[in-house]
Amino acid sequence: MTVPAFEEYVPAIDCACAGCAAQRRTAAGALPVRYGGHPAAHGARRALVLATAAGVVLSTGAAEAVGAPGDRVAEAAGAARKDTSGDSPQGGPGPLRGGGASGPPSTTTTTPKLRTTSRAEIINRAKKWVSAQVPYSMVKYWNDGYRQDCSGFVSMAWNLPGNEWTGSLAAFGTRISRAELQPGDILLFHNPADPSKGSHVTIFGGWTDYTHSHYTAYEQTKPHTRKQTTPMAYWSNSGSYVAYRYKGLSGASAGGGSSSTGFPGAGKFGPGVSNAYVTQLGRMLVGRGGKRFYTVGPGPGWGDADRRATQAFQKAQGWKGKEADGIPGPATWRLLASGTGRDIPGGGSGDRNGKPAGHSDPNADAKFPGRGLFRPGQSNSHVDRLGKQLVKKGFGTYYTSGPGPRWTEADRRNVEAFQRAQGWRGGAADGYPGPETWRRLFG
Repeated sequence: MTVPAFEEYVPAIDCACAGCAAQRRTAAGALPVRYGGHPAAHGARRALVLATAAGVVLSTGAAEAVGAPGDRVAEAAGAARKDTSGDSPQGGPGPLRGGGASGPPSTTTTTPKLRTTSRAEIINRAKKWVSAQVPYSMVKYWNDGYRQDCSGFVSMAWNLPGNEWTGSLAAFGTRISRAELQPGDILLFHNPADPSKGSHVTIFGGWTDYTHSHYTAYEQTKPHTRKQTTPMAYWSNSGSYVAYRYKGLSGASAGGGSSSTGFPGAGKFGPGVSNAYVTQLGRMLVGRGGKRFYTVGPGPGWGDADRRATQAFQKAQGWKGKEADGIPGPATWRLLASGTGRDIPGGGSGDRNGKPAGHSDPNADAKFPGRGLFRPGQSNSHVDRLGKQLVKKGFGTYYTSGPGPRWTEADRRNVEAFQRAQGWRGGAADGYPGPETWRRLFG
């Protein structure tokens, strides 16, 4: 018996057979040629064609177009799958649809008036789709009116007045360096030669490691919206992704403070001072590894915690003497506000030992083998030991096989579940073990 084989097939523009004609009709709502779509099958869903090994000619009508996406069929057959979400097709610019429709459609030639939004609002909107597990589609629209593909997802999160695509999103943002990325910014790759090949966009949700080699990506991809630790900038075409910041960003940061990059003046900081800039400073310091200095807050009243955290950040830059006196100046403020410079050592985002501020365990570091052993790409006995202990403690839900010596996303998610069970949140529950996480697991 001849074993059937699956292949991907894009219908030819000049083929008159019934199968190709049906596929071209399916592609009718796809990306218009004027926006860069392929003339043969502009942004169409790829059809899987069942062909015999003997090679049945498609025009005979013997092939059958399978409705399920190709990657699902490959998974059902047990085939190994790589991350190809960047190859997902997308629709073109257009208005909102359905219940969320409002206002005129946007265009690529005239950028409509930007709606003001904050980093927190961008991330919260992205999380709604993640929680709802919105199915991926380049032709369907969610109940908020946005198209269910990668560019529609970003259009929704940025609260744009219409559905954009990877060829037009850049008009709504300001190009920034990757070092400046903050939650709510995007990483965009548009392939003008063939937009259906590789073009993709993700929302930056924050760094997941101190080396800035991985980040939390919110994205719309097959089979549904996801939040996942992702290599910088992406699994494929990584070097081609460009960072953008929404032009309509308000003063509220992801933490709720002002995102102003202008230094307010030395008089705003020091003993006896109380204002919103002190709060903003504290929140920026916490984001750069200074959480352990604060037992409460940060808040508007200047305190010793602000001074010590500022001094730790200044010393991390290699500054000494008056340059590291704990009072922020223009250089300190610029590095903090732009997300550049060196983080406070020994803490990371939220001090990844997962330990509440103001407590210490002098023996914890001696028992803990080190943070560097628990990172993507690492493989060692400590990872295997960690995984087995998580399973023993009842936190092995995310393992489909193993655990084993190679660090995986399943390890990170199980560690995160354990940390959250301790009541930790934010950077203290990022899924990467530190001394206190280790002590509580093995103590």
